[in-house]
Amino acid sequence: MSMVTERPAHDRARVRSVAEADQVPGTAAVDPGPVAAPDWLAVVRAYVSLTKPRIIELLLVTTVPTMMVAAGGLPSLGLVAVVLVGGTLAAGAANALNCFIDRDIDQLMRRTKRRPLPNHVVSPRQALVFGLVLAVGSVVLMAVFTNWIATGLTLAAIAYYDLVYTLWLKRTTPQNTFWGGICGAAPVLIGWAAVTGGLAPVAWALFAVVFFWQLPHFYALAIKYKVDYARAGIPMLPVVASERRVGVEIVLFSWLTVGSSVLVWPLGMSLIYAVPAVVVGAVFLLEAHRLQRRSGRGLPVQPMRLFHWSTTYLTVLFVAVALDALI
Repeated sequence: MSMVTERPAHDRARVRSVAEADQVPGTAAVDPGPVAAPDWLAVVRAYVSLTKPRIIELLLVTTVPTMMVAAGGLPSLGLVAVVLVGGTLAAGAANALNCFIDRDIDQLMRRTKRRPLPNHVVSPRQALVFGLVLAVGSVVLMAVFTNWIATGLTLAAIAYYDLVYTLWLKRTTPQNTFWGGICGAAPVLIGWAAVTGGLAPVAWALFAVVFFWQLPHFYALAIKYKVDYARAGIPMLPVVASERRVGVEIVLFSWLTVGSSVLVWPLGMSLIYAVPAVVVGAVFLLEAHRLQRRSGRGLPVQPMRLFHWSTTYLTVLFVAVALDALI
């Protein structure tokens, strides 16, 4: 659980102060207004953008290796295709619905104001319908070709991300990243359940890796864009807490991430997995401690350095998971 202890009133005050410190008069909530009708190619790109493809790629990187471990090698290619397509549709649905719900704050943030809804390329109604269609398609596909556990987890992940995280947690508590990590790590469980029809200790250990990994990964991003989040009134941890405090939490959850990855080893993995896990885990911890030391001394930090390395860490780790299952 997040270590933040500020009261909600203090959080709101900190959000206001951070936003006001970087306020540029006349630019905070400017509505660009209606624009000329976009061409069909721009519309297609807009709908793809609603699904946030880069996030989907990262989710699928963890799913297929987990399926390989569950199958003890290569699972059925048909099943892999179903889970990949179903997972892509589910993640795309959750992200599109997230864009629909967050359209009010996206237009206030410099990082998100060019998204399709604030930019008036796609209407709110179109985004809502698109997200719901993708959600139904993903659940139906999983129900027909997998099993009830994988299907139920898919539906639960979409609902949790949009109804619990986006609508509630994201806007009300600095613990939003912690609790939001549940749906972000769900693809690991979905992939395992699709292969075996159940869940096992190694599946939960891999879930823990992805769950804890999200904290340092997204805290680093939130440090970079904390003024944006403050302007939109979103109480991300770096907005309501000091950089020193954020640095401590980044180190804590980085250790929990690497510790969970080591725990996977005795649950059926070999040195093919263990050696890369220890090596990339050590570098991950060095980067986390580096950020924490600089924040603790009041020095400028480079959060995107940790952010990008954390992506590399997760990719290398799950490539090692896949190789271990094959060899």
